[in-house]
Amino acid sequence: MFWENTLISKALDQISVADSADAVTATVSHWDKILDTVIEYALKFGKNILISIIVYFIASKLIKWVLKLTTKALNRGKIEPIVVKFIYSIIKVGLYVLLFIAIVSILGIPTTTFVTLFGTVTLSVGLALQGSLANFAGGVLILIFKPFKVGDYIVACGDEGTVVGIDVFYTKLATVDNKMIVIPNGTLANSSVKNVSAMDKRCVDVQVGISYESDIASAKSVLMGIIDKNENVLRDNPINVFVASLDASQVTLETRVWVSSDKYWETKWGLTEQYKLALDAAGIEIPFNQLSVTIKQ
Repeated sequence: MFWENTLISKALDQISVADSADAVTATVSHWDKILDTVIEYALKFGKNILISIIVYFIASKLIKWVLKLTTKALNRGKIEPIVVKFIYSIIKVGLYVLLFIAIVSILGIPTTTFVTLFGTVTLSVGLALQGSLANFAGGVLILIFKPFKVGDYIVACGDEGTVVGIDVFYTKLATVDNKMIVIPNGTLANSSVKNVSAMDKRCVDVQVGISYESDIASAKSVLMGIIDKNENVLRDNPINVFVASLDASQVTLETRVWVSSDKYWETKWGLTEQYKLALDAAGIEIPFNQLSVTIKQ
C-alpha cells in the first residue's frame, strides 16, 4: 500500500512539472509574439516616419519653388502688391495643408477626421464672416481689375469724390469739401461706378440762355470769343457753339469744348462766369423767371 501511494505521488509530481513547463513555454511564446509584433510595427512606423521626412523635405522645396514662380508671374502682371501678397498666402496655406494631409496618410493615420474638421471650421468661419468676406472679395476684384485707382475721381453708390485709399475691405473717397467717405468694397464691386478721371481728356458742356429778342449770331460770336481766349481748351478737338433748345422763355445756347481731365472744373467754372460777364457787356439779355403781381384795390 505504501509503495502504491508513493508511485501515485511521483506520477502526480511529474504531471505538475509537465504542466508548469507547458505554461512557461506558452507564456514565453506569447511574449515572443508580442515582441515580434512590436518590432514589426516599430520598423513599419519608423519606415513611414523616414518616408514622411523625405516627402516633407522634397515637398517643401517644391512649394518654395512654386511660390517663387507664382510671385514672379503676378509681379509681371503688374498686380497690386496687396493682391500679390494675398494670393501668395492663399497658395502657400493650401499647399501646406495638402502636404500635411499627405504626411498624415503616409503615417497611417485616417485623414477623414482631419478633412471633416477642416471643412466644418471653414464653413463656420465663412458663415460668421459672410459680410467681411464679401468686402474682401470685392476688394480683391477691384485691386485686380482696377476699375479705378488712387487719385481718380469717381461717382458710385450715391457718393462721389477723389479716391485716396483702396484697402482690402474698404475704399476711401475725399469729397471736394474735404469730407472722408468710406464705402465697403462688397457694395462698390456690385455697383455701377463712373470713373471721371479714367480718360486723359473730358468734354465741357456749358449752357446759357438768351432772350428771344437777342441776336443768336451775336451771342454765339461772344461765346466763341471767350472760348478762343481760354488756354485750357484743346484746339485739336472739335469746338462747338450751337442752339441746344428753344425753351418757353429763352433760347438755350450750348458750348462744347475738350480739355484735359485735370482742368475740367477750372474750365467749366471759368467759362460759366466769363459767359455771363461777356453777354452782359454785349447787351445781350440772359432771361430769368419773373412773377408779375397785380394788386386790386
